[in-house]
Amino acid sequence: MSKSLALMCRTIVETDINTQRRFADYMQMSIGNINFQVNKAIDLGYVDYEWGSYTMTKEGMEWLKQYKVDNAIILAAGFGRRMVPFTFDTPKGLLTINNTPIINRQIEQLLEVGITDITIVVGYLAEKFEYLVDTYGVKLVYNPEYSTKNNFVSLHCVRDQLKNTYVLVADNWMEKNIFHSYEPQSWISCIYSEKETEDWQAVIGAHDRIVRMEYGAVDDWIMIGPAFFTREFSEKYVPFLEEYYTRPGTQDYFWEHIIKENAHELPIYISRQDANNVYEFEALEDLRAYDPSYINDSGNEILSIIAQVFDVSQADIINIKPMKEGGMTNRSFLFEVNKKKYVFRQPGLGTERLISRSQEKSNYELMKPYDITDEIIYFDGDSGIKITRYYNARVGNPRNNNDLEVMMDNLRRIHAANIQAEHRFDIEERINYYESLANERDSILFEDYDKVRTWADELLAFRKALAIPECLCHIDYIYANVLFLRDGSTRVIDWEYSGMADPIIDVAMFSIYSYYSKRQIDKLIRIYLEREPTRLEEARLYLYVALAGFLWCIWTEYKQGLGDDFGDYALEMYRYMKDYYHLLKKGGYLEELAS
Repeated sequence: MSKSLALMCRTIVETDINTQRRFADYMQMSIGNINFQVNKAIDLGYVDYEWGSYTMTKEGMEWLKQYKVDNAIILAAGFGRRMVPFTFDTPKGLLTINNTPIINRQIEQLLEVGITDITIVVGYLAEKFEYLVDTYGVKLVYNPEYSTKNNFVSLHCVRDQLKNTYVLVADNWMEKNIFHSYEPQSWISCIYSEKETEDWQAVIGAHDRIVRMEYGAVDDWIMIGPAFFTREFSEKYVPFLEEYYTRPGTQDYFWEHIIKENAHELPIYISRQDANNVYEFEALEDLRAYDPSYINDSGNEILSIIAQVFDVSQADIINIKPMKEGGMTNRSFLFEVNKKKYVFRQPGLGTERLISRSQEKSNYELMKPYDITDEIIYFDGDSGIKITRYYNARVGNPRNNNDLEVMMDNLRRIHAANIQAEHRFDIEERINYYESLANERDSILFEDYDKVRTWADELLAFRKALAIPECLCHIDYIYANVLFLRDGSTRVIDWEYSGMADPIIDVAMFSIYSYYSKRQIDKLIRIYLEREPTRLEEARLYLYVALAGFLWCIWTEYKQGLGDDFGDYALEMYRYMKDYYHLLKKGGYLEELAS
């Protein structure tokens, strides 16, 4: 009863409705229910009716206060992978619809109903949101785990602010304002979908309470848009939020997962919305369907480049999808033009200082006669932007013997070609250079780094004395860079670090990229050589395992100083340096190299 009464009182506050028939139409209730609520409100002294008009009394406004919305939280920390390439440079919430950023419209609609306490949880490109503080007086809260966990962690960052609270995500667009100053019950915005979708279905019970959530729906209510938490709901929800935060295996959870798994303890209802009013923009096709300006001229530089390369309009660039396996150096996505699929690669953050794209382009040209690389459609040697043919393939498995045989056979073919490039991959020069970049930001955090650096210098001196004949090496010969095609052939991709070097460096790189143990590394060199290694070959292998580990841990420290997150990768690489330095010392390899 209190819900219907509160909704009627809210309608009196927000509108000039003055007949029970109009109340019934506006609130989608029966005339009988409206008549009951009106009489009850008058009897309680909450509403006056004079001269054909309903007005709230002082007592009524005091009673309605319990339903006053306290604040709003907008979750805007994520990268928005499905919206590439737009989100390479712009957070999804700042994409524009009809020239208005999505998040600006959300804020303005909240302000329209008097909600001024607005917090935005940011993460990816957080600085882009700072202007909103001055424009609208919002607060920003940074989620440091945005790149490794899903949005329930963003809500965890502001759990102390959950009261009578609107919860929004930054990719929702409401054509007409659905917010109010007063809300009597918890709800999740839902629209009715006649088509099959991948969105969550809200299975409803009595009085529209959500009793279950399921993935995918046909001819049913799906969850799209904002939500509202009452104070009572928030008090029940927050302990679950805190418990899930520490629970293993929840890193991919959305905030709705907690309700899904505890619906019996968290009463929440659907708010029936018009499908022509509430939208969720998850991919370019969603933007194009709503805002025609995205069809032929989106204003996106990357789509403009693709259109020029293939001599098509931007409308012909379809089925854009982020790569499932994101590289550590680049940002890539799939797209389709004229019924053919391609991969677009954009160099990642700070890589212009790490890689010579002109050298990479030159190496692709050197390798072209050998029919082993991916097919280049477009390569800009200045920016590093590259478009290649897409192969319906799987990547190599470093723990499958058959795959290992093929991948090492590829490596032998590359080295046996004895291709001579104009530039070297000098591991000493690269260590020194990456170290200088990392030191600019004081981003090398290992406490014993100075001692380990002296070990690296010792190994580098031995390496220099080896004077091994060099050839063009891949350097980044990770299993994920070997594609196994359905016709049984393979392609070796991503030659950006390639250069002249000792060929055994590729075996060492493959080993550490695969997190191999010594036993596995020893097995790999035998597969590559097709025989037992000599002591000198073993020494070279272990030397490069150590130095490559040191190189990539410095590289990672520099990249993390720029804001990237590689988990424990730097720790793993640093450990290779230490372990194999000791192996070289204790095994007598360095003494043999010295002699």
